[in-house]
Amino acid sequence: MKITKDNIISNLKNVFLKNDKVDIVSSKCVQNVVILDNEILIDLLIDNPTLQAKQSIKKTIENSLQKFSHKFVLKINFIIKKTEKAITQIKGIHLDNVKNIIAVSSGKGGVGKSTITSNIAISLKKMGFEVGILDADIYGPSIPLMFDLLDKKPMSSIKDGKSKMLPVESYGVKILSIGFFTKIDQAVIWRGPMASKALNQMIFDSDWGELDFLLIDLPPGTGDIHLSIMQSLAVTGSVIVSTPQNVALIDARKGVAMFKQQNINVPVLGIIENMAYFSSPESPNNKHYLFGKEGGKNLSLDLGVPFLGEVPLIQSIREAGDVGRPASLQENNHVEVFFELLTKNMLKELLKRNKNLPKTEVIKIKTMSGCSAIK
Repeated sequence: MKITKDNIISNLKNVFLKNDKVDIVSSKCVQNVVILDNEILIDLLIDNPTLQAKQSIKKTIENSLQKFSHKFVLKINFIIKKTEKAITQIKGIHLDNVKNIIAVSSGKGGVGKSTITSNIAISLKKMGFEVGILDADIYGPSIPLMFDLLDKKPMSSIKDGKSKMLPVESYGVKILSIGFFTKIDQAVIWRGPMASKALNQMIFDSDWGELDFLLIDLPPGTGDIHLSIMQSLAVTGSVIVSTPQNVALIDARKGVAMFKQQNINVPVLGIIENMAYFSSPESPNNKHYLFGKEGGKNLSLDLGVPFLGEVPLIQSIREAGDVGRPASLQENNHVEVFFELLTKNMLKELLKRNKNLPKTEVIKIKTMSGCSAIK
């Protein structure tokens, strides 16, 4: 058989890609064929750039061209390209039994996000709402400690013929956390997909019952866990927690930007400034701004998002979290007032959000396809 372009293309129609029913010519992976003396040059579109895949492809093509009567040198110019398919949803389930899902986030660790989450949950419960907390901080879960649940494990029940986890309840708040499944000195060393799978199990394989609020205590930063949550759930709104100093505000700004991204578009209900100032018991009116003054308030003005309030640096708040009894439980304590005010301000912004904006959609992502490796 003579080496001609038509003959080469005809032989290449016998070469199929991995998991594909269409040959490389019909699928338009063969972009061009050029013959120069004894050289055959092929431009080939692939989506697997590994050396092993390229060698496998070249060997398969060489075998398909063995019918030619003259010796030749095959050279393949591999073109790496991916094409977009239609947009598809990863999970995207609206929890019909949960009225509002609030993500509590912080760009930086150590700003007291879990403390704020636990005390807002208690404040909501005292107002008569049914409340749950999903501790999504996979690598540093704090909620079990703050609710005195370190030795507790979720039970299971059968619902609609399926086994479901029952959240652990403390002070009337339903709680699920990866901390229930690990020892206190055990590090969770998981890659993103495994962490996301664990979160989905706690969300969808659990019997939360009827909830007015599900608070999600997110890990610091903007990463896999945040995207997994928002790909899985229609989050009603988000709350950003920060301390007043610039190093925390820089990260808080990024947290707000994440929720405002066009493909995420989760309303930011407001910013909470934690550890705003310190007042000694001897002189309660004398405020010491240890980490800077009104940084969270100024950030909210700068970004055009509501300022929900501030929480001072108070020893009893820390002590309450350490012993597993959130400070908001302390009746007639001035500490309770701070969290009650934050919660009421959050509810006001939530009412505005639900009145003026449609239900949040889950994130939609694009999947990629292209010319696969040779069978």
